[in-house]
Amino acid sequence: MDKSGLPAQLDRCVQYKWVFTKLKNPPCGIYIWKIASNITIACVGLFSRFLLNYMNKNVCYNQDNLLKVLKKREKGVPLITVSNHLSCFDDPGIWGCLNLSHFTNKNMRWSLAADNICFTNKFYSYFFMLGKCVPVVRGAGVYQDAVNYCIEKLKHGEWLHIFPEGRVNVDKELIRFKWGIGRIIYDLPVTPIVVPIWHIGMEDILPNTRPYYFRIGKVMTLNFGPPIEVSELVKQLKCDKVNPERARLIITSHIQENLMSLKAQTEKLLEV
Repeated sequence: MDKSGLPAQLDRCVQYKWVFTKLKNPPCGIYIWKIASNITIACVGLFSRFLLNYMNKNVCYNQDNLLKVLKKREKGVPLITVSNHLSCFDDPGIWGCLNLSHFTNKNMRWSLAADNICFTNKFYSYFFMLGKCVPVVRGAGVYQDAVNYCIEKLKHGEWLHIFPEGRVNVDKELIRFKWGIGRIIYDLPVTPIVVPIWHIGMEDILPNTRPYYFRIGKVMTLNFGPPIEVSELVKQLKCDKVNPERARLIITSHIQENLMSLKAQTEKLLEV
């Protein structure tokens, strides 16, 4: 507890309320903000593309599972991508495989970013805000502002990327997924399309140990799974009037099972 009596995580949530206020009403006006956001996203996207495809080797499997959804999903249908988390460069790094047309404010994902890494000062905060990232506070629960904000964006048919492990998995151990993904899927009025992604090798391009700099000549593997079926599960849970907390757990476990299955498939591809 701090002096105000609030748990430290909740106190940090209060500190970041200005971020969501600025995102909803940019001080420079929405037009100027989107120009700055387009420039930021394009520069980062092009750098990621160059680093993965030219300075390293990027091997993609089943990329159409994502590209088809990005191109052809119906208006108003939200998209959620979920993946494992091996390096601080996973996002934006994995988007280096996308077409150049996706490196815009309109077509790029929203992302939940660790507040204690990406929002430590005003410069970093505005940089990540322009890159369509919002500060998530670990331990602050599934009803914090970051999750609420992302749900509102998804209600308008936008795209959100989540690392459900909740942190960089340095030891590559089995981590129980955070329930935020379950709450987001369950609370949306329109069931989202959920595309799983498993990647191997990003931790070699940007290691988690000192010295922290990008490496070259490494191999990065990306495998895009088919959309995870969640519509019938959500429909049944709501029909049965399952307790929301229980529903979040069931949905989160379903996502984890599918992502672990994709992990096994990806590892087999590397054995060939």
